[in-house]
Formats: sequence, C-alpha cells, structure tokens
Amino acid sequence: MAATMMRMQVASPSQALGAVALDAHGSRFLKAANSRVQLGARLGLRRSVRCQAGEDPKRTTETPAGLAGAFDRATKKTITREEVLENQATNESEQRSVFGAKPTPGALYPRPEVERRPETGDRSPWSVFAFDGAAPETINGRLAMVGFVWAMVVEKLTGLSSIDQVFGPNATGIVWFVASVQILTYASLVPIFNAKESTDARSFGPFTAKAERWNGRAAMIGFFSLIVTELFLQGPILKLFFNSPVPF
Repeated sequence: MAATMMRMQVASPSQALGAVALDAHGSRFLKAANSRVQLGARLGLRRSVRCQAGEDPKRTTETPAGLAGAFDRATKKTITREEVLENQATNESEQRSVFGAKPTPGALYPRPEVERRPETGDRSPWSVFAFDGAAPETINGRLAMVGFVWAMVVEKLTGLSSIDQVFGPNATGIVWFVASVQILTYASLVPIFNAKESTDARSFGPFTAKAERWNGRAAMIGFFSLIVTELFLQGPILKLFFNSPVPF
C-alpha cells in the first residue's frame, strides 16, 4: 500500500475549503482559481496531482538518497554546537596553554574549539588555513603519508633517493608531487567549505580522525627525517643500509 501511486482529481477550491470564512483577498483568489478550473474543463484538460504514499520528506531534505546517502549514514556523525561547547568546557586539552597563551575568543591564535571548527566557526580561507585551523595539519599529514610511502616504494624499485626522484636528471617526481598536492588539497578542502565538516565528523571502522591525525604526524616526522638523512648520507637510505636497491 505504501508503494502504490495514487491519482486524485482536484476539486474546485471553493468545494475543497467548504465553509471556511475568507476575506476579500481570499474571495478574489477563489474566483480566479474557479475560472481556471472551469476553463480547463471546457478545453477537456484534467488537473491532477500525483503523490506517493510512504515517502519520508525528512530523509529527502536532510540525507541524500542513493549511494551518497547510504555512505553518509554509515560514516558521518553530525557535530552540533552544543557538543562542541560541552567538549570545550570539559576537555582538559582545550583549556591548556599553547605556547604560553590560553585559547581566548576573538584571538588570532590560539582560538577556542567553537571558533576554529568548520561546523561552528568561521569558514573563511584565512580562518581555515590559520595555524590552528582545520586545513594545515589535515593536508600536511595526508601529503606526508602519501609522500613517505611513495618515496620508499620508488626508492626500492629504482635505487634513487627521494631528492633524486624529484630533482635528478629526467626525473618526473616533481610533476607527480605537484599533481598530488593539488588533488589532495582540493579533496581535503571540499568537505570543509561545502559540507561544513571537519575530519572528526567521519569514521569507518578503524579509520578515524584520531588515527589519521597520529599517522599523519608520524609521517611528517618520518618524511622530514628521510630527506635530512639522505642529504647527510648523500644517497638513498635503503641502498646504503642494505647495500642493495632492492633490500627485501
């Protein structure tokens, strides 16, 4: 019954409203509507309305249908202002001093959680890309994870250090590096500006914002250490330590 389609013949507006009292504007509206209905009847036209029983208007307005809606329901958590304020008041890390300064409302840095979050704060570029904004650590961590794995795999296959992969003769690493920066930066900014959500709003099994944050920090330290070590050793770290471009 819920999936059936119902077709209803629309009665004249005066009959549908019955004995409801109308003012002068309502009377003029009914006269015009009656005229249109009568004209359509003379021309042999039928005015009909289609409605589907069982449709949930809340689902169609708040959650997209189809694959996108199913993905949102499985991975997305809506973060409200009340939850942010509660965490800001009870989380010790949100009240701790940062470089000798405590987060204060309206400051350039550090800012309270409610001001720096995309869900509740300012989403202007200078706010999102601020030192404590949503973009810098997220983008840098993702680039570092991709860059570290990519550098080690290419070094294993070619025997070239991470520096030679980018700046060596006939090296194409700089092209891939620029392309990766553009793609990952754009992909990281779309949820922030369009969906007004931070990484904390998404989780899927072991893939959580906390795991990504710590993996990204470890990758940033590891990638920086890899470059510095190879500059100091003047060669690829795998070849020097294992005496082979393919150590495993």
